Amino acid sequence: MSDVVLRVESLATEFAGDEATVRVVDGISFELTAGTTLGIVGESGCGKSVTALSIMGLLPKPAGRVVHGRILLNDEDLLQLPMGAMQRVRGRRISMIFQEPMTALNPVQRVGVQLMEVMRLHENVGDGATLRRRAVELLAEVGIPAPELRLDDYPHQLSGGMRQRVLIAIALACRPEVLIADEPTTALDVTIQAQVLELIEQLRRQRGMSVIFITHDLGVIAEIADQVAVMYAGKIVEKAPVGDLFMLPLHPYTRGLLASMPQLQQEPKSRLPTIAGMVPALTALPPGCRFSNRCAHATAVCATEPALEQSSPSHWVACHHWKELA
Repeated sequence: MSDVVLRVESLATEFAGDEATVRVVDGISFELTAGTTLGIVGESGCGKSVTALSIMGLLPKPAGRVVHGRILLNDEDLLQLPMGAMQRVRGRRISMIFQEPMTALNPVQRVGVQLMEVMRLHENVGDGATLRRRAVELLAEVGIPAPELRLDDYPHQLSGGMRQRVLIAIALACRPEVLIADEPTTALDVTIQAQVLELIEQLRRQRGMSVIFITHDLGVIAEIADQVAVMYAGKIVEKAPVGDLFMLPLHPYTRGLLASMPQLQQEPKSRLPTIAGMVPALTALPPGCRFSNRCAHATAVCATEPALEQSSPSHWVACHHWKELA
């Protein structure tokens, strides 16, 4: 039996607008192995969150829709499931932590009500006392002090870090096989970020679940991921084990991202390198390689779109010039 829990094949997602239909995710493929963490990294607007929403079946309707590909959870194609069956999968077998807890939590319902609702829906536990006891245990597991008291708080009564821990508890309530974390530390200060990252990693090890961690921060990727997929303008441009990606990045975009990170050996207060130009609008992409208008290595051949090539058994890159950069 394969140890691949989730396989995404040639996924394409479009949004219909007033003037045009825009392909936000364009033919991406990746695999998530049991018990590991896949990091998806890229600038804002590259399609990371839309990929997560496509997997979860939470694209805004009627504008957003998956137009091509397969999403296989243990060989079951989620895109072929009727709505009722997908609702039973979502939250029980695959869950998601959203990046802004104040908008993800219902502000007028107590924390305990929202947590117990998940277990009531997916596990058919009708006994209120049992639900409350399990909710207290979950809040304790994610590190919330005095969980029996916090159960009766409203979201606004909790700090940002505590609200994020509540979202993690809700996502893990039914022991899912796959957890998608969509930039869960973006709105938190550095100290709380580190605590939330450590909590997710600890729970992954304890429960043996698989995690997709979406972020724009390569420092977080280095700390938490086993495999990395780098996205740019709706496509995966490089994917590799985390060590390989940091030791030998092959795509100019990946190299630019890594170069823009602060280094210990740099002179204090010196300027960091930046990637020239701006991410192109998805309605006005350059021909061929989507990074070509910002790339110092671009040549005439870059006017044709590069395929994702295998540079080593576990390293893939979409660049015409990767051999020169290796």
